[in-house]
Amino acid sequence: MVLYEYPFNEGIRTMLRLEHLFARLHALLPRDAAVDHHFALVTLFEIMDVASRADLKSDLLKELERHKAQLQAFRGNPSVSERALDEIIGRIDQAHDRLNHLAGKAGHSLTANEWLMGVRSRISIPGGTCSFDLPGYYAWQQLPAEQRRHDLVRWVDTLVPLADALLLLLNLLRDAGVPHRVVAQGGQYQQSLPAGRTYQLLRVRIDESAGLVPEITGHRLMVSVRLMRADAEGRLKPDHADTAFDLALCA
Repeated sequence: MVLYEYPFNEGIRTMLRLEHLFARLHALLPRDAAVDHHFALVTLFEIMDVASRADLKSDLLKELERHKAQLQAFRGNPSVSERALDEIIGRIDQAHDRLNHLAGKAGHSLTANEWLMGVRSRISIPGGTCSFDLPGYYAWQQLPAEQRRHDLVRWVDTLVPLADALLLLLNLLRDAGVPHRVVAQGGQYQQSLPAGRTYQLLRVRIDESAGLVPEITGHRLMVSVRLMRADAEGRLKPDHADTAFDLALCA
């Protein structure tokens, strides 16, 4: 099954982008090639750019507090394990405290590193990190892999509180959605959303053997999924077959 996710607001959109970048970063860090560590740095700077949104940190803190309040409401419920409840609330408290103690925006401490900022200023220019443009950076790339990785991990550690908080929030959000089987009649599916209920994320799972790609649109009143199929040149065109897939709405 192939999973597609659609955010209903800008906050969740930002969190999904950051999750994507952190996943790429952690895939690149264990590798030894200098080119992999180059793209790890590119990803680090992309994370700093996305995380520079002024209200991101406060939004994450508010979301952690909201989830904690929702979970506290389950206290005394005989069908809910108090031990499991304590564990997840403890994880929320820990993530909240670590993020709250992070000074300034995520990655702010890295802006004081002149060498890093020099690389950052050139890295988005095509070919801008050649040896004659940034000899210091070229020399760093010639260092042993372990030494380069040590530097990268040190820089990435400043972003760990942000990563832990947003990954925890996304997991809580995804766990809140219960998938159900629906059918796209003639390749199209629409569902009205109940008034007074605010959803943040739509999740769609499609059997990969179907070779279909969902084109998703949504707002507070309705979601729509149109199933598309790529032609020989990769262009997506509507598919008109009746197709079943799994859909989950997460609030």
